Amino acid sequence: MNVSDFDFVLPSHLIAQSPPSMREDARMLVLDRDGDIRAHTTVAALPEWLQSGDLLTLNDTRVVPARLLGRRVPSGGAVECLLLNRLGADRWDALVHPGQKLRVGERMRFQRHGRFIDADILECHFFGRRVVRLTADRHDDVDEVIELVGHVPLPPYIKRSDESKDRERYQTVYARVRGSIAAPTAGLHLTDGLLHTLVTGGVERVDVTLHVGYGTFKPVRTNLVEEHTVDPERYVIAERAAAALNVALIAGRRIVAVGTTTTRTLESASKHGRIESGEAVSDLFIRPGHHFSAVGGLLTNFHLP
Repeated sequence: MNVSDFDFVLPSHLIAQSPPSMREDARMLVLDRDGDIRAHTTVAALPEWLQSGDLLTLNDTRVVPARLLGRRVPSGGAVECLLLNRLGADRWDALVHPGQKLRVGERMRFQRHGRFIDADILECHFFGRRVVRLTADRHDDVDEVIELVGHVPLPPYIKRSDESKDRERYQTVYARVRGSIAAPTAGLHLTDGLLHTLVTGGVERVDVTLHVGYGTFKPVRTNLVEEHTVDPERYVIAERAAAALNVALIAGRRIVAVGTTTTRTLESASKHGRIESGEAVSDLFIRPGHHFSAVGGLLTNFHLP
């Protein structure tokens, strides 16, 4: 299957650079499985399209301000670092820019709000990937200083700098478990009020956790879809959540996933018709031809393949 089969025209003026003031005012297109359009509406109308007995599954991961902007030490050249995965107490897999100039042994400093973090490059890999060691000033907890120094890692198609309001707006209202470098964006349109309406209407809710990683930004560099790999991501499904999901599966009730990250979690954990609880890593690549064994409905954003 050629990657070019998925090419389409995406006018830049149709990509909103800021969200609507009310989350549920986001536009929603309702499609059936055959691709036929059922309605043009907004997310506020979601209760009209779900029914009593449906099980709505959410990804409760929380975005880390993992984008660091700073300077090389001692030259002062501008650098950028996106923290991807924690490898140890102070070691991180990271994506740096400019990638060709930053070599093993070099130091970067990221300073903001009177605090700073130093990053020493330990290993160099392709396409700007580096292994770095982070050290916080005053020898404080690195995670705490990242929260102060870091910027919200807005998606590449948002062509503006992050703002203070993005710290809240680029999180789902149910974000709980810190660990993602991007939001599970389908859930950004849901509110506490909307979720309450769904639950009181008989829709069951279950939360799972998948930490969104570099794969969400990673460009496709192959000509064939089958040759592309999607980076692995860690997920957790609690025993109670798995039990609720399995009850729904056995009863033939519809499981509706909010977002492709939730979908990846459920499809990865589905074994022999049941959802397995626990912590695992998913390398699942969902593409045309995939047989869905758990998910029966999907709320997702339109996005690049």
